Amino acid sequence: MQSRIRQFGSDNYAGICPEAWAAMAEANQGHAVPYGDDPWTAQAADLIRNVFETQCEVFFVFNGTAANSLALASLCQSYHSVLCHETAHVETDECGAPEFFSNGTKILSVAGNNGKIEPAALENAATRRADIHFPKPKVVSLTQATELGTVYRPEEIRAITEVARKLGLRTHMDGARFANAVAELGVAPSEITWRAGVDVLSMGATKNGSGVGEAVIFFNRELAMEFDYRCKQAGQLASKMRFMAAPWVGMLREGAWLRHARHANEMASLLEMEIRDLDDVRILFPRQANAVFAELPQPVVDDLHGRGWRFYTFIGQGGCRLMCAWDTREEDVRDFVADLEDAFRISHLSKSA
Repeated sequence: MQSRIRQFGSDNYAGICPEAWAAMAEANQGHAVPYGDDPWTAQAADLIRNVFETQCEVFFVFNGTAANSLALASLCQSYHSVLCHETAHVETDECGAPEFFSNGTKILSVAGNNGKIEPAALENAATRRADIHFPKPKVVSLTQATELGTVYRPEEIRAITEVARKLGLRTHMDGARFANAVAELGVAPSEITWRAGVDVLSMGATKNGSGVGEAVIFFNRELAMEFDYRCKQAGQLASKMRFMAAPWVGMLREGAWLRHARHANEMASLLEMEIRDLDDVRILFPRQANAVFAELPQPVVDDLHGRGWRFYTFIGQGGCRLMCAWDTREEDVRDFVADLEDAFRISHLSKSA
């Protein structure tokens, strides 16, 4: 088995980008006040406010599970429910954390094509029961970009938040790959968040090039009341917060977060272009961010794994997820495609023998 420097398993495989690393080194000078009362945390929060063009409340936590779960818990009581797409991370990959931190809030899944909630389906799910025996719908959670590598356009988000407001629901956005969505759409971040009706965003940095740390951003500032206590109780208040905040400064101050996201998207676009016309390859969902979902024959999958390639086959709705990262190179894509073509050649020879 070959040793691969870069993989297509996840953007979590990638290391820390140079801008984040340099900022951490800058922050590693002398002493600083702990628990977020340092200049780096203040600067990171201000940069986020500049990016979104609004005076939002910003909190930093260690990971995406905490960001999503604590954000949702702040919007719900234990007798409420959260509506999300059936493939959403908060439903399939948080190990029950949203329910745990909200003391029992129920997650209700909503179907929809290509990983997206549809307004009519949301309204149907939120209104199908209104009796006291059923958990009262309180929040809709959107994933941007979705777990299937697609992206909500601004008008799609507004259509969902209009239904949410009509029904008295808050809107949360899981933005683990928010940067990839912004890069794909080419819009201001505000246009797909608070201007479109989103109340709270869990914004990811880890998949974008940081080492650790996500941001919970309250556009509706009233909803942030005592969220700092919630973070502390959940073990999410970093003592040396400057090292969690500094990467945000490095990535945001000169636009590296979008450059890296745009590059990852471009590599995914190249990968899709190279494999979509191969025999026995079926692209499962539109490529709109940094992931390509493809159906490959199992012998070919096994062959690629045997050559040292890592990618997931259980995420989304089947098939293989090929994820590009900030550091994916065109050479990596070409190498993978060459091995894929060779694996098909061997598979075809085996069938004809």
